[in-house]
Amino acid sequence: MAEVLDYLVVGAGPAGLQLGQHLGHAGHRYLVLEAGSAPGHFFETFPRHRTLISINKKHTGYADPELRMRMDWNSILADPGDELVFTDYSELLFPDAPDFLRYLADYAAKHKVDVRYDTRVTRIRRDPESAVFILTAGDEEFKAHRLIMASGVTKPYIPQFPGVELIDQYVDVSVDPDDFTDQRVLVLGKGNSAFETADNLIEKAAVVHVGGPRPVKLAWRTHFVGHLRAYNAGILDMYQLKLQHAILDGEVREVRKDADGYHVKFAFARADEVIKEIRYDRVIGCTGFRFDASLFDEDCRPELVIDDRFPAQTPDWESVNVPGLYFAGTITQVRDFKKATSAFIHGFRYGVRALAKVLNERHHETPWPSTELPAKPDAMAEAVLTRINRTSALYQQFGFLGDVLEIDGDTARYLEEVPVDRVLRDAPEDVYVITLDYGPDHDKIDPFDFVARAAQDKANDHGEGHYLHPIVRHHRRGELVATHHVTENLENEWDDQEVHVEPLTAFFAREL
Repeated sequence: MAEVLDYLVVGAGPAGLQLGQHLGHAGHRYLVLEAGSAPGHFFETFPRHRTLISINKKHTGYADPELRMRMDWNSILADPGDELVFTDYSELLFPDAPDFLRYLADYAAKHKVDVRYDTRVTRIRRDPESAVFILTAGDEEFKAHRLIMASGVTKPYIPQFPGVELIDQYVDVSVDPDDFTDQRVLVLGKGNSAFETADNLIEKAAVVHVGGPRPVKLAWRTHFVGHLRAYNAGILDMYQLKLQHAILDGEVREVRKDADGYHVKFAFARADEVIKEIRYDRVIGCTGFRFDASLFDEDCRPELVIDDRFPAQTPDWESVNVPGLYFAGTITQVRDFKKATSAFIHGFRYGVRALAKVLNERHHETPWPSTELPAKPDAMAEAVLTRINRTSALYQQFGFLGDVLEIDGDTARYLEEVPVDRVLRDAPEDVYVITLDYGPDHDKIDPFDFVARAAQDKANDHGEGHYLHPIVRHHRRGELVATHHVTENLENEWDDQEVHVEPLTAFFAREL
């Protein structure tokens, strides 16, 4: 009979490995189940062109490891002083996927993460009496009181239209540009996988069109790194400089295939839904991925949202309809979808660390770590600015994770890296939430158009910055009663006595 563990974790990618490290350090009985023969099975195939677009900035000028993590988007976390950093594995700003696989293998070995490889889970059910999760893999069963899915988004998300089954898909199409020489190619999708694919073909293909129903959004403007990155944007130059390649705005209505190639009926969004049939030699779908919920029996299957692509989650990363089922890694992006960074390693690594604290608090009677300080304006301002000038978690998970000052009489309790929506859900009596975030409507203006930005600054009477800066919000019994924006700074250093310290101290004095 299988031992009933405290936790089973499905997936030994970066999130599953890091969570295993946290669970082991806390003394919990856990096991990570991995379908592949080594950690990071997803990265053995993706990205298809083998170059990561997660930043690997080794040289920062900082000696402080915490500040260096602001520029390191690939390292996962461990106990302080026991970290293994990816910048020791590659100096490339956009590193190669095989180097990341080496890093994950070394992380698992260094931290002795308890992983069962070559163990593909095929069924997840729950005992109706004990509520224990039972996972089937081959002829084995594994049991645990709580289950954490860190399996990522493993299935292609394929929009439905007549003929979609005829086209190639990103997951298995050839990545050799020679296979597309002098051909007309349509790439469906407007994310980085679509543009990565298109840029791989622009030297050999005669015509490359990138099409989709939504406008192209550029990461340097929206600050969401999942939008189109400059690294993958070469085709935009060729489109605007009249070099045959183009971006199509609209929807595919139908695809037919005959001896002459593919015939695509495309409805153009900017031309009053004009439908035009265009011939291509190849059509490639690059429309993203989704979570695979088919493993779950009906009585414990998590509710799905956003076109059934992701499991719905509470502020504790728990399924909204299956108690004891938690999520870690890129599938937690549902909680800050296309806003912050939970979809990416440099974001979800902090979510994983926070999830470990949630589990300890909810199931093992271990309070969220905190420190105490006097509830006095100068002490509170010093604590906030000291922390905000160093933290990488709030820097990366802007607006999503926050530090918290809970006021109880003459004492303030300082908690770090708490999910903001968790704080607001629990509605403490008197609390300050400190985040790093961008200003309102920051994505509505071109950051390089300094004339327009200056005009907007002049019209802004509330002192709200546009670039990343600290924001302190005072909540009383769940109601927002006051907000203070700490003035933005080019170097992200908020330590000027007159500009940063005194205004924040005055804010606390008024609110206290």
